[in-house]
Amino acid sequence: MATAGHVRLHPPILTAVGSDCRRHVTTRFLSVPRRNVTPRLRLIKSLEVGKEVAPTVNMEELVGFLYKDLPHLFDDQGIDRMAYDERVKFRDPITKHDTITGYLLNISFLKNIFTPQFQLHWAKQTGPYEITTRWTMVMNFLLLPWKPELVFTGTSVMEVNPETKKFCSHLDLWDSIDNNDYFSLEGLVDVFKQLRLYKTPDLETPKYQILKRTANYEVRNYEPFIVVETSGDKLSGSSGFNNVAGYIFGKNSTMEKIPMTTPVFNQTTDAQLSSDVSVQIVIPSGKDLSSLPMPNEEKVNLKKMEGGFAAVVKFSGKPTEDVVRTKEKELRNSLSKDGLRAKMGCMLARYNDPGRTWSFLMRNEVIIWLEEFSLD
Repeated sequence: MATAGHVRLHPPILTAVGSDCRRHVTTRFLSVPRRNVTPRLRLIKSLEVGKEVAPTVNMEELVGFLYKDLPHLFDDQGIDRMAYDERVKFRDPITKHDTITGYLLNISFLKNIFTPQFQLHWAKQTGPYEITTRWTMVMNFLLLPWKPELVFTGTSVMEVNPETKKFCSHLDLWDSIDNNDYFSLEGLVDVFKQLRLYKTPDLETPKYQILKRTANYEVRNYEPFIVVETSGDKLSGSSGFNNVAGYIFGKNSTMEKIPMTTPVFNQTTDAQLSSDVSVQIVIPSGKDLSSLPMPNEEKVNLKKMEGGFAAVVKFSGKPTEDVVRTKEKELRNSLSKDGLRAKMGCMLARYNDPGRTWSFLMRNEVIIWLEEFSLD
């Protein structure tokens, strides 16, 4: 019965459907003024029986959080465990954990044994409740006397639990292997082959960031650096080395002795690798062309290298002309297969004094400059 200015509604029956049950709920509405009936009826009509409404998750905010949090993965601050479900699922090709505690213990183990350096390149939303990150991790295995460098690059696919608005899954995918499922024998082999023995001198080298490491090469972004150079005879030759070494040992306009660096570069821009060869020694960082003494010899000069993107293949042994040419050809074929545009010529980088180092301990690299490179 209606009274003046009011309307009475009969108690409706609402059905709530769950994943495994059905229940009836009786809801009684009190009489309300007539002017408020229409909004309330619209609210009732908007209810869809049996349909769940997904919680709202601010994915843009979580992306911003990762940019701030992940750089602390291996430092004393560490990542924020409150951003993860207690039962978070972590997988990479050789490791798995199903709790945040296990995940953090694994991070602590890596930190103490390998002293990792982690670099986050980007993070972006790739699904309704999914964020993908791209990263580089460089580690030194401290338990081995030669402290080999292990490099891993790849992506992490991180899923968000819409109920808790926390990360519930973290899947790592390495660029260097095809089978990224746990447990990947290919992944284990990839780890062990990076433990090979190299003797790298404890000297300054040109600064670079490793952007991507595949099964066949790695891509670096070199910062600009200065070299002292002279002409050489061939890509694997040593002719001209004494002239550039003389410059840093004091044969210059001020007789200044400049600290030795590594590696020694032999570079050519010739497609056939047979002419225009230069021998180069890198000048330590902190120097600039205007402050360096002039060379005493006319055939020796100073040059600024602009740096940029380069593809690199590392190998040991004696870098003969045939070996260098073979490595250059294999690297160029790999780059072409992967759709990367390589410049003409290449550089041979030799890190060791051949008179004081066993050939099987030598660290050598063939480097090819790239026209461009993107991690997107």
